[in-house]
Amino acid sequence: MQQLEKNTPDLVACIQSFLVFQGIDATPLTWLVERSEYKCYDLGEVVFKPGQRIDHMQIVMQGRCSVEFEQNGELRPSPPWETGDVMGLLPFSRMKAAKAWGRALEPCYLLELHRDHFIEMVNQSYELTQALVGAMSDRVRDFTQLRSQNEKLISLGKISAGLAHELNNPAAAMVRSAAELHRRQHQTPERFKAVMTMRVTDEQTDAVNAILFSKIQHVKGVELSLMEREARKDDLLDWLDSHDIPDSEELAETLVEFDFTEADLLEINKIVNGQHLKAIIRWIEGTLSLERLVHEIRESASRIATLVQSVKSYSHMDRGTGMEPVPVQEGIRSTLVMLQHKIKQKRIQVIKNFSPNLPDAQGYPGEINQVWTNLIDNAIDAMPEEGTLTITTHHDPHFVNVAIHDTGAGIPEELQTLIFDPFFTTKPMGQGTGLGLDVVNKIIFHHRGDIRVESQPGSTTFTVALPINGASSA
Repeated sequence: MQQLEKNTPDLVACIQSFLVFQGIDATPLTWLVERSEYKCYDLGEVVFKPGQRIDHMQIVMQGRCSVEFEQNGELRPSPPWETGDVMGLLPFSRMKAAKAWGRALEPCYLLELHRDHFIEMVNQSYELTQALVGAMSDRVRDFTQLRSQNEKLISLGKISAGLAHELNNPAAAMVRSAAELHRRQHQTPERFKAVMTMRVTDEQTDAVNAILFSKIQHVKGVELSLMEREARKDDLLDWLDSHDIPDSEELAETLVEFDFTEADLLEINKIVNGQHLKAIIRWIEGTLSLERLVHEIRESASRIATLVQSVKSYSHMDRGTGMEPVPVQEGIRSTLVMLQHKIKQKRIQVIKNFSPNLPDAQGYPGEINQVWTNLIDNAIDAMPEEGTLTITTHHDPHFVNVAIHDTGAGIPEELQTLIFDPFFTTKPMGQGTGLGLDVVNKIIFHHRGDIRVESQPGSTTFTVALPINGASSA
């Protein structure tokens, strides 16, 4: 950085060509130039950085300056400051320190006015001050929209990654089950031939079927300890081997899964008088295996359908954009499914104390679901592993009430009045933008509802009230 000599008339003429200063007389602009420093930042030089005290208003006279914010450990670019832009501190701004990195993208010439001259500027020229305050308002609006968009994109990325992870498990299970089903089907002709050569009576068939179908109910598996399972499998292996039935290991594995015991095999042997045991046992095992595989495919498909329905319910992509009755508990359930990967990752216990007859709230479904997403996601982030998330719903004559309680570290009392302010965050640098609760607050205000927080170490509760019939909170 180097300080340059000022040619005041040329700089004033240049400033008058900038959009922010159009229509302002030369006299206040001459005052501005005379009290400012004229500097040049070389290519790649840092103009400002996070945490650096901001004491100057900076007018970009020539060149471009990049702006990058840190989010989730990564630098994310914002639109650069270009010739004619005003950056840094502005009159009446409460900015104290930079929150981003600024670097010169080319030799960048800046006119810098120290904050000590701001009061004099207000007295010197109302028009100049008004123009700069207007620039500050535009900057805050654009900046908020950009950060909010980035926050939503980050949130969408997290949810997409979690959803992909959740979908991968049932999809992989379906692929495995389908492959095993294909393998089993190739064994069917051989087993069918063995069954067709058997000579058994209708009574014997009915008796064996009765045992078989009494076991099919255990398609989800029988609850046995590891020792019990191994002991029963050993008994079945001994019995199968003693009766010269091949593939005893594979047969015993399936039979144990469906709660077969040695007594059941003895009963089957008695029914058929010891005849055709090989064909009958293999037919039973094949039937049970196919039942299990079909069940696993059905369960996996059901899980995928549930996830897809949760996404559809969460986004409400099949509904209009107007205010409508919103089933609050359905939205919370959908949000929990969307965040299930984070809940599993931290082994968090979720307790749902849902009211059995909760009426619908009146509102915009997508916005209300964004409230649950931000509050539940914050609660998960606030808790250590194996924490407890408790969600309680109830209603009064005018409002649906939702309490979201976590067992995290809590919010210090002196910060509780600040948490809904834009860009305020208790998360480490780069892990939050401070927009989540601001968005929540705006949405609830939009719905004429109310949100309150109670917090102490180990216990934080956000309570949301949403109108049932469009009533406003007291």
